[in-house]
Amino acid sequence: MFEQHQFPSAKMIPVNDVILEVFEAGEKNYGNPIVLCHGWPEVAYAWRHQIQPLVEAGYHVIVPNQRGFGQSSCPTDVEAYDIEHLTGDLTALLAHYGYKDAIFVGHDWGAMVVWGLALLHPSSVSKIINLSLPYQERGDRPWIDVMEQFLGEEYYFVHFNKQPGVADAILESNTEQFFNNLYRTVSQDSAPEPGMMMINLAKSEQPKGLPIMSDSERKVYVTSFESSGFTASINWYRNLNRNWHLLANVDPIVHHPTLMIYGEKDVIPRSDSLPSFVPNVDIVSIDCGHWIQQEKPDDTNRCILEWLKK
Repeated sequence: MFEQHQFPSAKMIPVNDVILEVFEAGEKNYGNPIVLCHGWPEVAYAWRHQIQPLVEAGYHVIVPNQRGFGQSSCPTDVEAYDIEHLTGDLTALLAHYGYKDAIFVGHDWGAMVVWGLALLHPSSVSKIINLSLPYQERGDRPWIDVMEQFLGEEYYFVHFNKQPGVADAILESNTEQFFNNLYRTVSQDSAPEPGMMMINLAKSEQPKGLPIMSDSERKVYVTSFESSGFTASINWYRNLNRNWHLLANVDPIVHHPTLMIYGEKDVIPRSDSLPSFVPNVDIVSIDCGHWIQQEKPDDTNRCILEWLKK
């Protein structure tokens, strides 16, 4: 059912006062970089299906475990995971390879970082491909405050901020079960349950939907998060209001050529305002849930490669 993919060996690269665990392929294509940015709770391995097709298409593929994930540095200060630090890691990674700019591809939180990179360091980005998470307009109130008002204290973004350490400990105590329940297709029986979604997934003994990865693939995630823990990566969420302030005086329009890929069954809603903030965007959707590039790798690769050829 599942294909096994040869994944590159890790390189430990010092950038921006941290060390990133970076996987690269297609060094022979030096000069044509594409950087793949994972989300939460993912690792670089989330892009295992995309690497070889991109290499064959002529790209130098660079896939970091971003700070807080895998064997990359996990600073203790919460503020070390704000959008300035996260985007600074990526610009420093470009400098390490001697690149002025690159194509950036992001999924989930990785997409959030790529959007932020385009705003804070526009000259570092040539093109954008983002999956699942559309551009989030800033609005007149900090993001967590708005989420708490409309989605409540149990919404996991809010819970992570209001009850620091609680979810972290539960996920760390149930890592195998959490990932087994999380990485699945959308079930018809997926109505929201009371309580905090991520804690529910960690505690549930009844998975819903079909698995989208093999036991050996899932083990990569389990092993990685058993090593790093969850707090560092969850600290990305604990900077959302800080990011809102940091972006106060930035031009909010993303001018780069952009491909936005939605999962038709994703719980993250589409953005009606996306073309207003990203005027050079092409939009496609794939019949899948949130884990787009892992659930439908062939469709994802086709969308990406056809768009890059334009």
